[in-house]
Amino acid sequence: MDSYLELILIVFASFRLTRLIVFDKITEFIRRPFHETFVETLPDGSEEAYIEIKGEGIRYWIGELLSCHWCTGFWCSVMVYCGYYFIPEIMMPFISIFAIAGMSSIIQTFLIERG
Repeated sequence: MDSYLELILIVFASFRLTRLIVFDKITEFIRRPFHETFVETLPDGSEEAYIEIKGEGIRYWIGELLSCHWCTGFWCSVMVYCGYYFIPEIMMPFISIFAIAGMSSIIQTFLIERG
């Protein structure tokens, strides 16, 4: 790694990619074969979603992996770093975009919670 700036970009890009895979609606199609989502209405009227992992064997294992931000985060970090290491000229634009999006989501979350 050539600089701390690149490390910071890789960290935020890995963070955002992990959130994209584990939580975002746009990637629900990736999780759908492995998870079933249920929404429960709580006594106070709010809704809480929870997942149930489908299948057995490798399907269950992938479902567990996709439901765990720690697990998925590790593998996203491996992918981002390997991309950076082996094909930096192709990956740096993607890493930069994901890093900017990751930093933006942290700022937005901070502002909403403080708002």
